[in-house]
Amino acid sequence: MIFIALSTGCATTQTTIGDPDPLEPGNRVFYSINDTLDKALLQPVAETYAEYTPELVRTGITNFFDNLAYLNVVLNSFLQGKFDQGLSDATRFIFNSTIGLAGLVDVGSHIDLPAHNEDFGQTLAVWGVGQGSYLYIPVQGPNTTRDVTDIGTSVLTNPITYVTGAILFPLTAINVINKRANLLEETRIRDEAAVDPYVFTREAHLQRREYLIHDGNPPTEGYEDIFDSSGGNGSGQSDTGVLRIE
Repeated sequence: MIFIALSTGCATTQTTIGDPDPLEPGNRVFYSINDTLDKALLQPVAETYAEYTPELVRTGITNFFDNLAYLNVVLNSFLQGKFDQGLSDATRFIFNSTIGLAGLVDVGSHIDLPAHNEDFGQTLAVWGVGQGSYLYIPVQGPNTTRDVTDIGTSVLTNPITYVTGAILFPLTAINVINKRANLLEETRIRDEAAVDPYVFTREAHLQRREYLIHDGNPPTEGYEDIFDSSGGNGSGQSDTGVLRIE
């Protein structure tokens, strides 16, 4: 998918300790290719789609594809040992797939079955596997050598994988365009706020991954080191740039 994965809600992008991106020259090439294709093709299509598609329809389409992908969440909740959450996620999938008209209506959120965000990359992190190098994958976008393994589980657990080509292509096209339309505002923020959009994308993605792995409570270790080594004035302020996305 030729679109950027940015964090939702309030996040902070800041330089990661160490070098998370030893493959940066190659990553920048792929980023440039994706960005060029996005601006020339996908973004204009997504903007037209967002302009003429009613919000209620877009919400239903988003719910439908989120529900199809939710079996991956169910699987990884159990793999991480979150058995109560896994049962809740499985129940949510069943309710949304039946009462929710194949997922078009998010019934689960209205009956105390909230959505979670789990994937095999997070599972490997819980099992102690390190992040590895940052990767910017052609077409797919930001990733890491650890998290790229989720491509396999997400494909295998998604029912779309097993439909015929005549149905697969239009469904995939709608999913890509709808997702890109949902990210138009995030892309606008990136383009307006970032001096270097590539670095902005990388840091936002890596921080969002830490946020998800730690279920919204990422560790604070390392920030003190940043402040101590940055030549700060002792007031707790750092000379490193910090950019907030509200």
